[in-house]
Amino acid sequence: MDRPYVSIVLPVFNEVESLDPLFDEIEQVMTGLGRTFEVICCDDGSTDGSKEKLLARASSDDRYRLIFLVRNYGQTAALDAGFRVAEGEVIIPMDADLQNDPADIPKLLARLEQGADLVSGWRASRKDAFLTKTLPSMIANRLVVSRVTGVNLHDYGCTLKAYRASFLKQFHLYGEMHRLIPAYVKWAGGVVVEEKVNHRARTFGKSKYGLSKTFRLILDLLTVRFLLGYSTKPLYFIGRYGLAAIGLGCLALTWTIVKKILWHYPLYTDPFFLVSIVLFLGGFQILFSGLLAELSMRTYFESRDRAPYMVARTVNIETDRFRMV
Repeated sequence: MDRPYVSIVLPVFNEVESLDPLFDEIEQVMTGLGRTFEVICCDDGSTDGSKEKLLARASSDDRYRLIFLVRNYGQTAALDAGFRVAEGEVIIPMDADLQNDPADIPKLLARLEQGADLVSGWRASRKDAFLTKTLPSMIANRLVVSRVTGVNLHDYGCTLKAYRASFLKQFHLYGEMHRLIPAYVKWAGGVVVEEKVNHRARTFGKSKYGLSKTFRLILDLLTVRFLLGYSTKPLYFIGRYGLAAIGLGCLALTWTIVKKILWHYPLYTDPFFLVSIVLFLGGFQILFSGLLAELSMRTYFESRDRAPYMVARTVNIETDRFRMV
């Protein structure tokens, strides 16, 4: 197979009825573009027959390359596995449930050719439940994500995006971080733009998205904000809170000493004395323990070139290009 220009990455979890129609649409669009392509399907522990459907397609067409994870790790892990083995100059992730429209791929490629490094899809007219999906996404995008990252996008949650592989392959993904890649690309000096895309109602299966993912995304924002702003100078981030705690501790200790000198209050039993000790010693330990643990986790995985998931097998992929763990 010739080296592909476009790598389409599909995280798959129990989407057996959607796969054949999606594959047919992708082939039709890419054939019309005249671009070489590959489709990397990462099965995230499916139990509904999706694996057999994928194997049947890959056995008859080597443009389809398969990764099977040993269990369900989540969409971010599935995407990261696909990104690692993608050979195309452009990488386009899509949902496998037919809600993303392959017909939008030419628009995304056109924006890349105009100079962008990442084109993010914007589902301007979403076909999802408003209260459980659309509204939480709007709140997260406009009030939290855009302000924290500094990259103003309408729809961080849209999986359909187009990346220059040279940018995307610099990052490893954890948690729900795949939604926050635009912030990393912008931080690395890339040009991030947005393009309206079609969003279709789900035809088969059921949604795997829940409100819990919104809350996990907000927690991941803490890590992103820390890494983007202070990964090379963490003392600036932590130190200001530490100094604030020490300052309050000094005030409490000063007040304790004043009471001791003027009114002969006992020193060691004074509550302000105990407060000063807590502020001196405790300051920022609990608040930032999660961030320090995150940094330790990243050091553990990336220093060993290991992913936080395990691959059971691959199809049409050279195993020496994808490190098994």
